[in-house]
Amino acid sequence: MSAETAILTVGLTKRFDRHIAVNNVDLEVKKGEVYGLIGPNGAGKTTLIRMLATAETPSRGEIYLFGERLSVDCPTLKQYIGYLPDDFPLYEDLTVTDYLDYFARLYNIPPSQRHRRQMEVLELLQLEYKRNAEISTLSRGMKQRLSLARTIIHQPLVLLLDEPVSGLDPLARREFCNIVNILKEAGMTILISSHILSDLAELCTTVGIMELGFLVESAPLAELYQRLGRKFVNITVLGEEERLERQLNNCRHVRGWQKQGREYQLQFDGSEEDMAEFLRVLVVEGIPVCNYHCQKEDLETIFLKLGHKQVS
Repeated sequence: MSAETAILTVGLTKRFDRHIAVNNVDLEVKKGEVYGLIGPNGAGKTTLIRMLATAETPSRGEIYLFGERLSVDCPTLKQYIGYLPDDFPLYEDLTVTDYLDYFARLYNIPPSQRHRRQMEVLELLQLEYKRNAEISTLSRGMKQRLSLARTIIHQPLVLLLDEPVSGLDPLARREFCNIVNILKEAGMTILISSHILSDLAELCTTVGIMELGFLVESAPLAELYQRLGRKFVNITVLGEEERLERQLNNCRHVRGWQKQGREYQLQFDGSEEDMAEFLRVLVVEGIPVCNYHCQKEDLETIFLKLGHKQVS
């Protein structure tokens, strides 16, 4: 086990009667990493996260946190974990500070530190102006940020987030993702599941894909893009289309192209240097190019493509 490993699972399995929700998963998350867990409903993501949070007991396998074996009856290691489930209830009749104080007491934060810690998380989550408000008066986005404040009030080293932006509007999602980025920059190790893959693509350094209880892929995001994502070059010209098409047919990096009016989209398998060289050739040939840019397949497209291969 590497000294840089925060979370490690070995053969982790969870069976419910005859159904295997998580099947022999070997997962490794490095310290300070943001690891995105994706997959369809029923893939086993929530069950896996619940086992990592010690909210669910594995049927088989082991979990290690910073090199030490984690179990339900291991209170010292559990203090390192902050867990935000997708359905955590809030106590609507409490004020924001009363709610945070309640959890500060549960985490045995000394009385002399509780107020300071509450103010720190409220400032980070941009809720300090709501500290005396009843939770029932908060918007959905504010409630989700308050839930995150409760999750990090004891300063965990590992943060487990299960669908944290589900049901939030785009602005609230953006605010929540900005906060996760701040925690990432502070060095916290974060594992996050979400169906909103555009958010994960911005947040994550590594992605794991689950299908039918199996972890079918686990790799740095950049590697997934390189290995599975196609690149396209979009070109718009003001004329000389026949000359452009001759160049497209002669370029060894162009694997196919389609045209709509004066706009062309090429599937391009070369490097950035090859793209720059191809543009230089077009300019030298006198082809009036007015738009030329690269586009890569996004994480959602890669996920759908990979998922189709796994189940085929």
